[in-house]
Amino acid sequence: MIVIGIAGGSGSGKSTFADLVRANLDDTPLGVLRHDSFYRQLDHLPAEKRRLVNFDHPDSLDTPLMIEAIDQLKDGHSARIPEYDFARNTRKATYTLLQPPSVLLVEGILIFSDQELRARFDMKVFIDTDDDDRLMRRIMRDMEERSRGLKSVLDQYQRTVKPMHLEFVEPSKRWADIIIPHGGKNKVGLDLMSRKLHMLLNRTYPETLHQ
Repeated sequence: MIVIGIAGGSGSGKSTFADLVRANLDDTPLGVLRHDSFYRQLDHLPAEKRRLVNFDHPDSLDTPLMIEAIDQLKDGHSARIPEYDFARNTRKATYTLLQPPSVLLVEGILIFSDQELRARFDMKVFIDTDDDDRLMRRIMRDMEERSRGLKSVLDQYQRTVKPMHLEFVEPSKRWADIIIPHGGKNKVGLDLMSRKLHMLLNRTYPETLHQ
C-alpha cells in the first residue's frame, strides 16, 4: 500500500487536492484518511466549553489511534475510522469501516508535526496557500458545513488557528518532499503527483487529467 501525506494550513485546499488525485487514479482502490476524524472525544465537557478547546493544537487529536489505523491497513486489515460531529464538537457514536486500499491519502494540518506519523508516509506533500485565501475558504466551509456563525469563525481564527499555524503547521513544511503553491487546484502539482503515483503503480499515464 502506498501512503501519501497531504498537509497544509486550514483552508489550503488539501481535500480538493486529495479528491483530484483520487479522480485521476480511475478505478484504483484508493482511500482517504482525514486527521480531523481523530479529534478526541469531548463528551465529558459541556457544549460551551467544547467550543473553547484549541482544535489546532496537536494534543487535540488522537494521533496514536490514527497511526494504529494506518498500520492495520498496511497489514491488510480493515480499520474502524471515527466519525466526528463538527456542529457538536465531539465524536459520533458511529464508525466508518475502511478496507485496505492500494493508495491511501492521509490529509490534515498537523500530520507532519508528529514523527511517528511522518514515518508512515511514502511521500509527503504540503499545499502552500496564501493566508487570506485560506481564511476565506475556512469561513465559507465552517458557515456552510459546520453550522458556525461568522463571529465564531473569526474569533477562533484569531485565538487559535493563526497562532497554531505559525507554531506548528508552517514549520512542518520542512518535512515535505513536495511543496505545491497556490492551493489544491495547482495543475502542475497535480500532474506531478499523478505521474508519480502511476509510476509507482506500474500503470500507463493518461493523456488527459481531471483538473
